[in-house]
Amino acid sequence: MPRKSPLVIGHRGAPGYRPEHSRSSYELALAMGVDAVEPDIVATKDGVLVVRHENEISGTTDVAEHPEFADRRTTKRVDGQALTGWFTEDFTWAELTMLRGRERLPEVRLSSASFDGSQAILRLSDVLDIVRAGSIEHGREIGVVLEVKHATYFASIGLDLAPLIERDLRASGWADGELPLIIECFESTVLGQLRERGIVASYVYLIEASGRPYDLLVAQGKQALTYKATVAPRGLDGLVGKVDGISVNKRMLLAKGNTIVTDAHARGLKVFTWTARPENAFLGAEFRGAGGPGAYGDYESEWAAIARTGVDGVFVDHPDLGVGFFRS
Repeated sequence: MPRKSPLVIGHRGAPGYRPEHSRSSYELALAMGVDAVEPDIVATKDGVLVVRHENEISGTTDVAEHPEFADRRTTKRVDGQALTGWFTEDFTWAELTMLRGRERLPEVRLSSASFDGSQAILRLSDVLDIVRAGSIEHGREIGVVLEVKHATYFASIGLDLAPLIERDLRASGWADGELPLIIECFESTVLGQLRERGIVASYVYLIEASGRPYDLLVAQGKQALTYKATVAPRGLDGLVGKVDGISVNKRMLLAKGNTIVTDAHARGLKVFTWTARPENAFLGAEFRGAGGPGAYGDYESEWAAIARTGVDGVFVDHPDLGVGFFRS
């Protein structure tokens, strides 16, 4: 029987309520009934996979307040963009254990920011263990949607992510299909590498609303297929047999006249979308209300438009709202 309602995926846990990627963020998402949670992974200098949205960590940790790490502040080009700050690949795991997390968007999520400084950074292995234990505690199967970050960049500095991911998934018992695993990335190259390594998972190609994937841009220059062309019918034809689905920026699904879900489903590909958030700051202009960027707008109308597309999975920051709305 096909699912009537989309998978509800806790995007970095429950970051509407707790600092993203923190233990309490994941545990709250599991308690609120999500089908899966989504950790993003980056690497340390000594090859430990840690859970952070970016390898630049000044926005989500207290690293700037550690005088012993002041000399690590630097500027790098990551995926073609210049970034200044502190980067996971310049720290050992032992050093990162000294840091504490903080809310990335305190101006929008003031209550979440009240938890700043209370929780340590997690490794991928920690999140896999949290989800396994949570599945037992809550009496239902809960999955992991693992997002690989900046794979081409990390490979360029000698930190090839594919073998590190395989190592952690096998050690944690998540590599053989016993537990529900989805692996996603904005770069298809690393997805192919992990598939070749025999990791049993659904492979999902992340799609931005504009631009080109960095791995293909490095390899092919301006000949590289744009994200937009990738989800056109001919582009989707090229994904059949290589990935199991795509995950698109919600703006693409909300664009008038788009047929992405229909076209993908016709080719046997699933479609996920990111990210359903209730605050005005993240809603389309027509769905915003009064009260400023942190106030909730008419998110139900935006989410209803997303649901009508027939999408297979939705990433949410507020799992209770997502489960309440999308689960039929």
